[in-house]
Amino acid sequence: MAEVLPSAPVSEARNEELRRRGARVLPRGNSRVSSYVSPAPPYAARGDGAIVTDVDGHRVIDCNNNGTALVHGHAHPRVIQAALDAMRQGTSFGLPSEAEIAFAELLTHRFGRTMQWRFANSGSEAVMMAVRAARAHTGRDLVVRIGGAYHGTYDQVVLPREPGVPEAVQQATLSVAQDDEAAMVEAFRVHAERIAAVLVDLMPGRVRLQPLSAAFVETVRREAEAAGALVVVDEVITYRLGLAGLQAEYGLEADLTVLAKCIGGGFPVGAVGGRPEILACFDPELQQPIVWGGTFNANPVTMAAGSVAMAMYDASAIEQLNRHGDALRGALEEAGIEVTGRGSLLRLFADDFDKVWWELYGKGILVGPRSGLVALSTAMTGEDLDVVREVILSVLARTGG
Repeated sequence: MAEVLPSAPVSEARNEELRRRGARVLPRGNSRVSSYVSPAPPYAARGDGAIVTDVDGHRVIDCNNNGTALVHGHAHPRVIQAALDAMRQGTSFGLPSEAEIAFAELLTHRFGRTMQWRFANSGSEAVMMAVRAARAHTGRDLVVRIGGAYHGTYDQVVLPREPGVPEAVQQATLSVAQDDEAAMVEAFRVHAERIAAVLVDLMPGRVRLQPLSAAFVETVRREAEAAGALVVVDEVITYRLGLAGLQAEYGLEADLTVLAKCIGGGFPVGAVGGRPEILACFDPELQQPIVWGGTFNANPVTMAAGSVAMAMYDASAIEQLNRHGDALRGALEEAGIEVTGRGSLLRLFADDFDKVWWELYGKGILVGPRSGLVALSTAMTGEDLDVVREVILSVLARTGG
């Protein structure tokens, strides 16, 4: 068995202090439900490559990578240098910059077809504006989504009956179960004239990270085209799986594509890409455009860092990282551990995952709290991957995961 990552004794003195301070000024002591694990998560102090160190000195191999965003791990020298060079020229402006043009050109080249882009600061914001663009382009209101999938925090795309969402907004969304072709056909039979778009995550993390069937995706495309609706593909997580995302594996050319996470090089980012005639709704010269401002949209620091990160994450790097992920998944499956995913993205399952999370963390592995999400990075060495495999095997095989 590979040696578990050495770390300082976990006294938790500093973590406990921050938990007490944080609880006084933040709900449960932090600002992100996606980083919460019961009874309270540890606090990060620094990251270097594949390693995160918490405030008590405990070092872990980062298999969370900020929810899949850090495809090159922490503080990659080339990404940091690009950000520093950009910052020295100014962190943001009330004018556009060449950096956003260059980044849009890079993304367009990767998709290999004519596209235009608008940048944002998160996947949630990008989904929100993609949905609004679809409604504006079609003149319709209803959005069809895959039941259980996560598309951020925009009211129209959250799960049914989430608190704080008006009933009228919930009525503007229709959920169809994953891979239920008959239900998708029925949705269009009944509502075709009202449907603006089908919002699809091709491998929904909240729905077991199980890829959609090719037949279901074909049904979505066929029904949408026949009804004059758009297909909006959320590749916020899955874009790391290919130069043109996971949609290329399905032979699908989305009308609108939403990106975020890994494209920012570790900085806040979101993007909506699509056919120029659809993105034209944001044209400020129109008599009544969609007014999409955003003080920090396309800021030059994110654009520079993202451009370098994506330039490094070329076809060869993608193929190698996906191969590592497939090998890890295969080893876990062979041992009888329940695991799903594709390429560099995996999801682990266990009956009491909070307990499993802490066991993995104690043994030097950081995975996604609650979700069991594992996202590999190019910073991981062969030895790191050996440790990850052996630790997961030791914990989940023993707990019956």
